[in-house]
Formats: sequence, structure tokens, C-alpha cells
Amino acid sequence: MGVNLSDILEPEKVDLEHFSGRVLAIDAYNTLYQYLSIIRQPDGTPLSDSKGNTTSHLAGLFYRTSNFLELGIRPVFVFDGKPSYLKSDTLHARSERKKEAKAAYEKALEEGDLETARTKAQQTSKLTLKIAEEAKHLLDIMGLPWVQPPDGCEGEAQASHMASRGDVWAAASQDFDSLLFGTPLLVRNMTVTGRRKLPYKNQYITVEPEIIRLENVLAKLGISREQLIDLALMIGTDYNPGIRGIGPKTGLKYMKEFGNLETIMNEKGFEIFNLHAIRDLFMNPNVQTNYKIEWGEPDVNSLKQFLCQEHEFSENRIDSTLKKLQKAADRSKQKSLDAFF
Repeated sequence: MGVNLSDILEPEKVDLEHFSGRVLAIDAYNTLYQYLSIIRQPDGTPLSDSKGNTTSHLAGLFYRTSNFLELGIRPVFVFDGKPSYLKSDTLHARSERKKEAKAAYEKALEEGDLETARTKAQQTSKLTLKIAEEAKHLLDIMGLPWVQPPDGCEGEAQASHMASRGDVWAAASQDFDSLLFGTPLLVRNMTVTGRRKLPYKNQYITVEPEIIRLENVLAKLGISREQLIDLALMIGTDYNPGIRGIGPKTGLKYMKEFGNLETIMNEKGFEIFNLHAIRDLFMNPNVQTNYKIEWGEPDVNSLKQFLCQEHEFSENRIDSTLKKLQKAADRSKQKSLDAFF
């Protein structure tokens, strides 16, 4: 989930067409979790084939990414390395919440409360190594690039590094952590756009893509990126629990009054463990620097074998989406030829 900075940020709302012709480094784990959570049956069970293999992530990745390509968006998916030891408490807490959600899901099913069941089921999503490897294989046969960072480095950090180098236009993730890692541009809501029903309410909202510019954020708040990281540490990140009672607005007030976290801790009498290690993780993440971003053509036969024969996707629907992929590949090839001549 990362740090929650929503109360002090003002994102720019756009539509998906805004990203046409742009290269985006997409946080793969973040995206796959969204597909595993959202793409489910009415009772909350994920999509699966007759052998019981979950296919929600494959459906989301194949169909949604094909829509991006049709619009001229050029995605590069960035996966996670093995989590840092600093994240162990967060991972344990998430595991416990999933257990509680699973129990609540089963209880709701017994009571015939499908709406609650579906909401609780979404909170039980697990991204296994098998799911990640299947996603990479699907991207390979779609002709799309992906990047694997080293252990200790998460997708947001790698994507932010790629954006900072100018190899991609922006980092795309739901997590505000990307700003702490230094991405000049953060794109949110790429994979969850559209009409969404609010849990437990007969009410729908329209989710739109949004852009957050780090330079504008720092100028508006009147702080540096280092101070933004310190502010996040007070609120709480995936690497520390934060200080009880301090949210974005109070944290910003303290930061502007005292200037740095050491002074704030001394004045307010609280402590943040592993302060320097967490700061360094955000400022100097152990990213992959030797990566290639190349697009190829979709392997139609392999896609049909993998999706239709192995996982029982509808061949008619696959065929119509394959046409989108092929058109996008042809368009990209033509642009390359035009540039050459």
C-alpha cells in the first residue's frame, strides 16, 4: 500500500488517450494485485480454469494491456525483487489481515451475503511466484518488455529510476512511494479506470487516470524530496509504522517548522527505528541499471496455446484481441521505418 499522501496532493485528472505515444514503466506487482482483486465472480472467487488454476491476472494483463496498445500507449512492466528485511513487519501484518479476511469471507458465504463475501474475498488476494512467472511469460509472447530488479528493490523504485533517467515518460503505480523514490512523474489509476461500485453502497464512482508531478508537489508544499521522505516516515511507510496521531497535514506542519526529522524527534519526544536505513532505501535503492526496453511482435500461436489450450480462454475473444495486438505491432513497426527514412 505504501505511504498515504492523498490529503496533501492535487493530482491532474486526464484520460487514457493522454498517454498515447508515451512509454510508461508500470508497477507489475501493484497491477497484478489489482487484477487478482477486481476480476472475480459474483461470490468473490477468482476466475480459474477447470484445473483450478487462477486466471484473473492473465485476463487483466492480456485484455487491459491490449487496450493500452490500441491507444498507442507503450508499457514496460517492472516487477519486484525479494522484499527488503525492513518490510518484514508490514508483510506479516498483511498476512494476518488476509487470514482475517478469509474467515470473514467464508462466514459471509455461509450466510448468503454475496456482497460482503466479494468484498472480503478481494482482501485475500495473494501474488505467488507462479503468478508472477506466468505474467512474465504472457508478456514475452505478447512481445512486451519487462524488467526484473535485484533483491531488496521494489517495482516502484525501479520504475522511478527508469523515469528519472528519461528511459520512460513516467512511473505508473497506485503507490505514492514512487514520489519518494524520485520519479519526476507518477501516473495513478492506469489499470482501474472506469465505473466502480463502492463497497457496501449502492453507489458508483468514475475512476480516472491522474498525473502527479514531483516538482510541483515539492514547490507547493515548500519542502525538498529529502523532507518529503522524512514526512512519509512520520506518517508511516511499508518500512516503518509511523507515529501515532501524525498524518500528512500535521507531519507537513512539523517539517516546515523544524526542518528535519532528527529535530522533530528531539522536540516531540518520539523515535523512528532504522531511520537512516529507510532514508537510504528511498534515496539510493539498489536498482537494475543494465536493462533493455524493446518491443516485439505477438506470438499468435504461443498466445493461443497458453491462453486457450492451457487456461481455457474463449478463442473468439482471444482472436479479436490478437487483432489489436497485431495492429499495434504493425503501427509501431511503421513508425520505426518512417523514422529511419
